[in-house]
Amino acid sequence: MFWFFLVIFVIILIGIVVNIRVVPQATAFVIERLGAYKTTWDVGLHVKTPFIERIVCQVSLKEQVVDFPPQPVITKDNVTMQIDTVVYFSITDPKLYTYGVNNPLMAIENLTATTLRNIIGDLELDETLTSRDVINTELRSVLDEATDPWGIRISRVELKNIIPPAEIQDAMEKQMKAERERREKILRAEGEKTSAVLIAEGNKEASILNAEAEKEAAILRAEAKKEAAIREAEGQAQAILKVQEATAEGLRMLKNAEVDDKVVSLKSLEAFTKVADGKATKIIIPSEIQNMAGLITSIKEIADDDD
Repeated sequence: MFWFFLVIFVIILIGIVVNIRVVPQATAFVIERLGAYKTTWDVGLHVKTPFIERIVCQVSLKEQVVDFPPQPVITKDNVTMQIDTVVYFSITDPKLYTYGVNNPLMAIENLTATTLRNIIGDLELDETLTSRDVINTELRSVLDEATDPWGIRISRVELKNIIPPAEIQDAMEKQMKAERERREKILRAEGEKTSAVLIAEGNKEASILNAEAEKEAAILRAEAKKEAAIREAEGQAQAILKVQEATAEGLRMLKNAEVDDKVVSLKSLEAFTKVADGKATKIIIPSEIQNMAGLITSIKEIADDDD
């Protein structure tokens, strides 16, 4: 009996240990009892009843990303293109996720393709290529509303790739090339214009500076000439003053020496001789010099006195 009870105890202990489960973070376990939904286990330690309860689904509560393959869609202007979508979703209700729909990912993929065709069908090619944000917002809104009964919340939808037909791609590349060339020409023209303006402004500034420099030089030259003229005039004035002073001094000396008429006559003759030696073509003889004989006699007497 001891061994029998021991075996029974060990079996019960093993059963308890086997049925002890630890639910990790961001995970939920959906539990059924005898085939019916019983409860949902959150994070922590849990024990299920052996043979009666079972774990139906282990649900991750993290945000998940699923990249769906390209889906063919037709635009309003009958252009067929391939669109690759990426859907970000998270499970908000593990029970609804487990029992709401069979194969939720396939259901989201089909719903995404259908909704995308409806949205793109109302847009033309150019609008499709330039309205990604609008398409993403509308697609997310429709998917989130449709998946709410499945316990799924669509947080974001992105159009990963929009692949138009080959001929459309060639035309778009040519158009983009032409646009790039046009912008390049515009930028080059603007650069040349800016360069011409800068050169003109530089020439203008240089002309202004040259004119100002010439003006300053002319002013300095005029001031130099003025200063030279003033100095020359002052020199001439000084020379005249010296001559006048010398003349006055000579007259004063002659007066002090009491020179007689003979000396005066001799000096007049010397002055007349210097005048005659000049380049003048006409000579005016002073009235005082009328008697040349008397003048010569006076000169002789003065010479005899000097001897």
